[in-house]
Amino acid sequence: MTSTPDAPARFSTPPVLITGMSGGGLSSAAKVLEDKGFFVVQNLPRQLIAPFLEAALAQDPPVEKVAFLTDVRSRGFGGSLREVLKDLTARGMRPTILFMDARDDVLIRRFDSVRRTHPLQGEDTLQAGIDRERALTQPIKELADIVIDASDLSVHDLRRAIEASFGTMAHNQQHVTIQSFGFKHGSPRDADLMVDVRFLPNPFWIPELRGFRGTDAPVSEYVLSQEGAGEFLDRFVDMFRSMLAGYRHEGKNFITVAVGCTGGHHRSVAVSEELKRRLSELPDLDVNVFHRDIARD
Repeated sequence: MTSTPDAPARFSTPPVLITGMSGGGLSSAAKVLEDKGFFVVQNLPRQLIAPFLEAALAQDPPVEKVAFLTDVRSRGFGGSLREVLKDLTARGMRPTILFMDARDDVLIRRFDSVRRTHPLQGEDTLQAGIDRERALTQPIKELADIVIDASDLSVHDLRRAIEASFGTMAHNQQHVTIQSFGFKHGSPRDADLMVDVRFLPNPFWIPELRGFRGTDAPVSEYVLSQEGAGEFLDRFVDMFRSMLAGYRHEGKNFITVAVGCTGGHHRSVAVSEELKRRLSELPDLDVNVFHRDIARD
């Protein structure tokens, strides 16, 4: 049974394809989606993904929240992910692609800690296996709707990042994740837009505000009342609004905006929360916020 081009409306939530680098957090991502009510299928042969989705829709009631975890271990069954995506798109069931990634040094440390060999390592070094996997997965990463770099995220932060990225998962909405961060902890590698709010005075240097965070009213009110803060927010929202139609035309429905300050405690958090409030007022936007470094020293 094949679907007509308007078949996506039959799913209340788009199917999700979880893929990426081994050791990059794929299993954690699958667990998060499972907790959000998805029926998660791991390493199903790729040519069976489309028939599985058709069978899910044929159930009474239909299984409308389905996610697939597919990694390099699935390569032995044949059929490239590009071919699978082309087939699913033709059937009107193009999935949301979540690509999990991490830096090489982090992947090496994770494999060493569990004393496992990389699935593509063979008789070579661990680095050689990682290099092979990067080459194989790069074309899919370029097609991904969401890329999450888990290098510097704790297990709890990773969960929050995934949950924020997916939001409500409605078909007719664009999904925006606003991520605050501290430059001293490194800038995110998976952002589509990045802004630096260190032009605003730092509440850290005010003793009575230092112990608060940007989610607390005293800090938020201080940051947002500073000269230039309101003008920046007005202009950013206008710019972002002007970009949305282009993003939609290009098929980019998942957008990550990174907002940085020095430590990720005060200015970036307050500005991110205000951006979330303002962008949530725009039509057909699902906006979520994630504070990466708010609990870090």
